[in-house]
Amino acid sequence: MNPQLFQIICFYGFGFVTVAAALAVITLRNTVHAVLALVLTFFSTACLWMLAEAEFLALALIVVYVGAVMVLFLFVVMMLDIDQEKMREGFVKFLPAGLIVAVVMLVEMLGLIGVRAMHAQLMGADPAAAAGVSNTAWLGRALYTQYLLPFEIAALILTVGVVAAVALTLRQRTDARHESASQQVSVNPRDRVRIVKMAAERPAEPSSVPPQESQP
Repeated sequence: MNPQLFQIICFYGFGFVTVAAALAVITLRNTVHAVLALVLTFFSTACLWMLAEAEFLALALIVVYVGAVMVLFLFVVMMLDIDQEKMREGFVKFLPAGLIVAVVMLVEMLGLIGVRAMHAQLMGADPAAAAGVSNTAWLGRALYTQYLLPFEIAALILTVGVVAAVALTLRQRTDARHESASQQVSVNPRDRVRIVKMAAERPAEPSSVPPQESQP
């Protein structure tokens, strides 16, 4: 089979699975099945990225979203007791607004695809293909050589956000119980436990003589 024809068949196959799985996310009644359909959507999208020779984006989509985020979503959905009837009460009511937003997003995406296609000739060939390396290797070299400073600044901003989130959760609360390890270590056992000596006492043994029956 012609390799180009096989690539086109795979592209349309992955695209069909992606669209079908995305529609299943919003149409399935079971929440767990919807999450699994979303996992299939991400996996099919990663396959499309692989066909477009964007290996880094494909692997990031699999490792970050499918391997971490969606697994967490699946556990949360399975742990929560979600009432499906209440969630679908306003579905028909808000359907026209949802369709309008979907159409606007589709037009915007098509516009972006057209703009990128027009600028493809001005931007030249793929730099990774021109360098003779894979997309992941070229991206790694570009990040750690040419764009090292912006990469480090972005990493620093993310680190500050993580530290700020931890600092907000560790604020002192008056209604929360906490323990001090230093106070526990410095405790004197004599102040906590007191031994009292008491004389041993034996309870009185019950009489073994049976009671006399009363005469009428």
